[in-house]
Amino acid sequence: MEDVFQTIAKESQGIFKDKGSKFYAFAFPVKHEEDVKEILARLKKEHHSARHHCYAWRMGTEEITYRANDDGEPSSTGGKPILGQLQSFNVTNILLVVVRYFGGTLLGVSGLINAYRNAAADALKNAEIIQKTIEKEITLNFTYNELAEVMNIIKQENLTVINTMFEEKCNLILSVRKSEYEKAKQKFSNIYGVEIQKNTL
Repeated sequence: MEDVFQTIAKESQGIFKDKGSKFYAFAFPVKHEEDVKEILARLKKEHHSARHHCYAWRMGTEEITYRANDDGEPSSTGGKPILGQLQSFNVTNILLVVVRYFGGTLLGVSGLINAYRNAAADALKNAEIIQKTIEKEITLNFTYNELAEVMNIIKQENLTVINTMFEEKCNLILSVRKSEYEKAKQKFSNIYGVEIQKNTL
């Protein structure tokens, strides 16, 4: 299906231990980079005595953006293996942070990669992974004469109304599943007097 994506329903946690070091993993559903900053600031406060807070995130549905951060660990030993797990579980709109408490014994590059990967995988295994549909928006402008017909299509097609503004004219913003978008648009454009606003999305 080209109009579905996978994410997590709510925050989940995981853990991995190796040679006294403890790796606590935290996965969060996120939508914006602002969410990432807030969560990282909070985790750093809660785990201020931890040595490292490595993380990775993936966002977007059709065009996916991502970041990985080693937070002082040797290059590509923290953020990259965490990102690798987000990719292999095929999930997006998620921030995954692994907090490391150093146990006194160095793990080496392969040991670190293994630890961050396992902690990240544990958090995702414990998560409730859900499927969501990719939605697009349709903005309609019309007069009260067309209201009954518009509402009838919304009901028939089971569309979600995001925003309404009824003043001199009516303005509706609808959320439509991507695969149904063209069909819904066609139905509304068949009603005389209904104007479909061009969306930047």
